[in-house]
Amino acid sequence: MPTYAIIDSQIVKTASSSSAHDKGFDGGKKIKGRKRHIAVDTLGNLLSVVVHAANIHDTKAGIFVAKKAFETYPSLKGFCADAGYRNTFEREVSEQLGLTVQISKRIQDISWRILPKRWIVERTFAWLGWSRRLAKDFEQTNLSAENFVKLGYISQILKFIK
Repeated sequence: MPTYAIIDSQIVKTASSSSAHDKGFDGGKKIKGRKRHIAVDTLGNLLSVVVHAANIHDTKAGIFVAKKAFETYPSLKGFCADAGYRNTFEREVSEQLGLTVQISKRIQDISWRILPKRWIVERTFAWLGWSRRLAKDFEQTNLSAENFVKLGYISQILKFIK
């Protein structure tokens, strides 16, 4: 059972056929679409997925992912997240779930370097990117988008087993 989870989000453009009420506009990245929030364990295995409109901030949506992961895996002791999850996420997870949150600090002295533990969740997003269906969000509902993320992950794991 996992004891540590790493959380992050990814913005995905939506197809024109997607329902309008599930879309949002992320002003920071100038993308209209949906956000996929995932929590993975230290091996990169998918623990929970939440898909929502892109205009919801990471600190608010991350709490739903953390709760979902903790309900499924009560053995979790803490989360790792990037600086976008500071303050509100840290406080809410600590108060509601009693878990610790480690926020990865940005490395200032070097222009580019892999952040410890954070690369694991980015690798999982890369694995999901191999699934052509997930390159763009074609789904009508957030629930079906979440399920296609799970299916994409399952198909990648099956390829590794072969």
